[in-house]
Amino acid sequence: MERELDFEKPILELEKTLEKLRHHESQGRGGHRSLIETLEKQLDAVRKEVYRNITPWQTVQIARHPHRPVLRDYIEDIFTDFVELHGDRCFGDDHGLIGGFAMLGDEKVMLIGHNKGKNVEENIKRNFGMSRPEGYRKALRLMRLAEKYNLPVVTFIDTAGAFPGLDAEERGQHEAIGRNLTEMARLQVPIVAVVTGEGGSGGALGIGVGDVVLMLQYAIYSVISPEGCAGILWRDGSFSAQAAEALKLTSASLLDLGVIDEIIPEPPGGAHRFPQQTADTMRSVVLKHLKELGALTTVKLCARRFEKFSAMGKFIE
Repeated sequence: MERELDFEKPILELEKTLEKLRHHESQGRGGHRSLIETLEKQLDAVRKEVYRNITPWQTVQIARHPHRPVLRDYIEDIFTDFVELHGDRCFGDDHGLIGGFAMLGDEKVMLIGHNKGKNVEENIKRNFGMSRPEGYRKALRLMRLAEKYNLPVVTFIDTAGAFPGLDAEERGQHEAIGRNLTEMARLQVPIVAVVTGEGGSGGALGIGVGDVVLMLQYAIYSVISPEGCAGILWRDGSFSAQAAEALKLTSASLLDLGVIDEIIPEPPGGAHRFPQQTADTMRSVVLKHLKELGALTTVKLCARRFEKFSAMGKFIE
């Protein structure tokens, strides 16, 4: 069953009605074909209308939907020949952030991404996609390996943030993320970063310094969660919707601000309803940018990356 989001109720009601009618048809109790076709058209129109007018807070809910595709889904739908590599060669192997060699079409790439689960057991094992320092150090090790073999790096960002636990701080969480920012800025191979769900704080930035930063239409990307922002500014979590508006965390807002380079469109209804269609679109967009970046010299690539991030920020005096 889909988790019901309040604003999706008109969609869910039509889907349930259609499911019953299709069940009747499959059982040989026909006569509903014309009604089914009418409701399918109505459902398509309702989806478009609902998703045309969603608020930033509703976008947060979509980005966090438990059925939204995670990295393992994209590995199956987009990539082939994935060979996972383990460990940071310092402390251990972090299951919240994974990576390895993969094929994207005819392109050999180094794939790195946050690794959320699909159920409670998987999320506990993968720490809900919140990586510890060894995850970011593993990511950096794999990026250097990609540089050695002249392979482009593709990162998939989907985390509420880096793990804030005491053990992570003791092992240098801030240092690991900071070093990744520095090293990614001067990595001598193309980097394409894709925000697929939640892009939260330094946990997202730790694998987010890309020559091209892409974002799924209903993903979010911000310095803090709306709940955290509401707790700090209003001292009341009930102001999360207002915080989401103020944070400018939607793909449209971030494109306007120049934080991301392109929005990957999702079908009305979101990636959780149309995972394969979303994956197909993502594949073509990422391949397009890899081809464009592959035509640049190393010097030009690094210079463009430096200029891109140095130019970020808007100020009002």
